[in-house]
Amino acid sequence: MSRVGKKPIPVPSGVKVMVTEGHVRVEGPKGKLEVTVPAPIRVELKDGTVLAHRDNDEKNVRALHGLTRSLVANAVNGVTNGFRKELDIVGIGYRAEMRGKFLNLSLGFSHPIEFPVPTEITIKVEKLPRTIQNYVTSVVVSGADRARVGQTAADIRSLRPPDAYRGKGVRYSTEVIKLKVGKKGA
Repeated sequence: MSRVGKKPIPVPSGVKVMVTEGHVRVEGPKGKLEVTVPAPIRVELKDGTVLAHRDNDEKNVRALHGLTRSLVANAVNGVTNGFRKELDIVGIGYRAEMRGKFLNLSLGFSHPIEFPVPTEITIKVEKLPRTIQNYVTSVVVSGADRARVGQTAADIRSLRPPDAYRGKGVRYSTEVIKLKVGKKGA
């Protein structure tokens, strides 16, 4: 039995949840989100909580039950509090700045990179007082949709993943890089 799927989702004040057949719409102070509900799962709003029910106990239906409940819970949390990912840009001459709807990155290539910021995602660039090495810039990706925030952060990180020998590149702020030992001198 799915323990995740059975948990009720409390709806905080200021959040509107509308359940229609096949969709759950959530509106709150941080935005609007819509979650598609697969056919064997039913979602109902009851006494200020959202509940997910399944029609049968087949393996794939049990998996969809927990998934659907998690997606609706993420939508409620996203429009209430929002989600954020922090990235650190480490390296001499590595820079980031916002210009309109583009994040301009200088990551050691022969050309600057213009990363388009998706709609409903906000990006802030900060110079950090704490340092991993002496040259660190922080990029904060935030928004209401957890999947889009995570994918945007992953796309930015993929532009220059951390180097295993010097630690230079774009990394998550919580990521730990174990540096490899380079060539030994004579």
